[in-house]
Amino acid sequence: MQTKQNHKIIIYTDGGARGNPGPAAIGAVIGDPSNKLGASKTYAETIGKTTNNVAEYKAVIMAIKKAEELFGKAKAKETEIEIRSDSELLVKQQKGEYKIKEESLKKLSAEIGVLKQNFKEISFVAIRREKNKEADKLVNQALDA
Repeated sequence: MQTKQNHKIIIYTDGGARGNPGPAAIGAVIGDPSNKLGASKTYAETIGKTTNNVAEYKAVIMAIKKAEELFGKAKAKETEIEIRSDSELLVKQQKGEYKIKEESLKKLSAEIGVLKQNFKEISFVAIRREKNKEADKLVNQALDA
């Protein structure tokens, strides 16, 4: 009998807008604490004109979708993801500590809820900005390009 193996993945996300609202970009660093994936994977893209908060949410959505592409549906079901973000608002809203009042964020949160179902578990951890340098760098590189 084969046992299912659990995998834990750490993902750093960041989103930013210059002007708020203004030109915006998102970035994500998908890593594996056991380093089974090899080097971490990085992703960044511009998302048009929006707010910082929308960009933070879209970064999480992109990261979850990329993780599912990397692992495939079957492995995703066995995978725990810890999303680390320097957006206290996003983390507290996703943990249910803050109510989501803004309509645009409610829709993005609902999308995260649907994507969460494809994984064993997705948790959110607030980190200090200096611990999120790589994801932040990706955002700025996308905005500068």
